[in-house]
Formats: sequence, C-alpha cells, structure tokens
Amino acid sequence: MTLTITKAVRVTRPFSVAASIWLLMILGVSAVAGGTALVFGRLEEGMVPPTEWLDDLPLVDSWLVPGLVLGIGFGLGSLLAAYGIWRRPRWSWASFIETPTGHHWSWLATMLIGFGQATWIGLEVAFLPEMSWLMAFYGPLGLVLFLLPWTRSMREHLRVR
Repeated sequence: MTLTITKAVRVTRPFSVAASIWLLMILGVSAVAGGTALVFGRLEEGMVPPTEWLDDLPLVDSWLVPGLVLGIGFGLGSLLAAYGIWRRPRWSWASFIETPTGHHWSWLATMLIGFGQATWIGLEVAFLPEMSWLMAFYGPLGLVLFLLPWTRSMREHLRVR
C-alpha cells in the first residue's frame, strides 16, 4: 500500500484580479436581490420605487423589464464572470471571444458588465426623479469593473495560453 501526501497549492492572484472577483460578486448578489424585488414588486416593504417614476421613461411601463435586466444581466452575469476569472474554465463555445481577444472570455465579460453598469446608472441619473446613494456606489463600481481588465496584471492573468 502506497500513501501519497499531496500539498495544497495556494494560488496567488494579482490585486486587480482579486478586486474584480470581489466587486463582481458584490454586484452579482445585490443585483439578483434587487432584480428579484423589482420583478416581484415588493412595494409593501419599500424595496421598489414608485411606478410613477416610470411615467417619463421611454419604452418602460413596469419594473418587470428593469428587474429582469438587473437580476439576470447584472446579477447572474456578474456571478458568472466572477466564476470565470476565479476558475478560468475553458469552454468551447467561448473560443469566438478568446481567439480574437487573446484573453479568457471573463476578461471581456467583466468589461461589458462594467460598461453596462455605468451606463445603467447614468440612465437612472438622467431619467429618474430622485438620486440615491446606490447610484453613487454602483456607478463608480461599474467604471472600476470596466477599467480593471485593462491593467497589465489582469491581462496577463487572463491571457489565453
């Protein structure tokens, strides 16, 4: 009988990579919660803005669509991107992204989520009648998520080899 002892390998990630994972997880969890509240209309607990705020918005007449975009797009999308950066799974469907960029699909996903989040908050500022501390938090968070993939350390970490 042979006894094999394996030593756990600790993976060290650059700050930009670790920060991206954490920020995507924060955005993902909170967006799923916020999207769920919007979709199911938790008005009685004050979790959803008044429907009168939608009166001046083009193409939107209920909180359902914004809730789905928030919960699925930003929520689940952010969690998937965080997983991608953390584990770097190789999926054949993602080769159409990885081949032209030279980076793991999560690199582009992080930038798109960041750009989308900053744009989303910009639209909220432009169209909603009241400001919130959430806008002041999630707007810069989106900008940071857009910029972090451009750092040298994150590009190197997510380069397809």
